[in-house]
Amino acid sequence: MPKSKRSKIVSLTKVEKKTREHKNAFIQEVQENADKWQYCWLFEVGNMRNAHLKTVRRLWKDTARIFFGRGAVMAKALGTTLEEEHRLGLHKLAKQIKGQVGLFFTDTAPEEVIEWFADFKQPDFARSGNRAARTVVLPAGPVMQQHATPPEPFPHNEEPQLRKLGLRTRMDRGVPTLDVSHTVCVKDKVLTPEQAQLLKLIGLKMVTFKVGLRARWDAASGEVVQIEGEKVEVDEVVAEDTTEVEDGGEQMSD
Repeated sequence: MPKSKRSKIVSLTKVEKKTREHKNAFIQEVQENADKWQYCWLFEVGNMRNAHLKTVRRLWKDTARIFFGRGAVMAKALGTTLEEEHRLGLHKLAKQIKGQVGLFFTDTAPEEVIEWFADFKQPDFARSGNRAARTVVLPAGPVMQQHATPPEPFPHNEEPQLRKLGLRTRMDRGVPTLDVSHTVCVKDKVLTPEQAQLLKLIGLKMVTFKVGLRARWDAASGEVVQIEGEKVEVDEVVAEDTTEVEDGGEQMSD
């Protein structure tokens, strides 16, 4: 007989047990790293992208350990009170775990860590809900992709998608073409899903993935030092004003 495709009943007690085990294992792992490394940094992320965070992990894989997300569990692992803290002073760090933050354990000198993260910035495509970094206008003529250098016209098979995203194009010798200019977005206005997708298709990046260091715990002293640095905003964008996409590329005016 063929196997039944009906949904199987899953015991909630089993699911809860598995979740509890994972939670306890995560807590133990955080605590083991607190015992292993000299410093624990609290960091937050602007314009979070998993791919860029994976890059940070890869570049530091031999000299650091990173935990990101599950803030309540990370705080519990460190201990949120003087009585519960896993090591001296960690409760001061745990109390600051709020929002999109992570823990960065390392023995690397603080000056080197601060300098490295100050330099690590990765441009990326804006998402719906981000504010436009600049006004983008597509001029009349072939619709150009900015991914390549020099820019190339869109292929004919992408015209339906361009029209779906609001462009009034026509085919001219097999190339999607505009008869009049089209404003994709206006600086400081919140992007719609269609605008964000169109900017991505064109190849214009408007946001920057950044890691902001907020505090550092020192295992030797148990002290927690606040880090004064550049503020990281979730919807932070590249500070450029107006872009008109020409046949040969971008032109930016102040």
